[in-house]
Amino acid sequence: MQQWVEGVHYYINEQGLVVLTAKYHLDRGYCCGNGCKHCPYEYENVPEPKKSELLKEREGESRKS
Repeated sequence: MQQWVEGVHYYINEQGLVVLTAKYHLDRGYCCGNGCKHCPYEYENVPEPKKSELLKEREGESRKS
């Protein structure tokens, strides 16, 4: 993978943590199973019950927008 670019592949959140973007995940090509905030793969490799919790949380966030 090429070098990461801030604002494209990641950003720093309010707590100072690195958050990977959907573009980073798409470039990688698969769900890592860690429950990443911007996972574009519907958390397909995240074990239950965490997967269902994350999908429900994401659905709630999309309704707020």
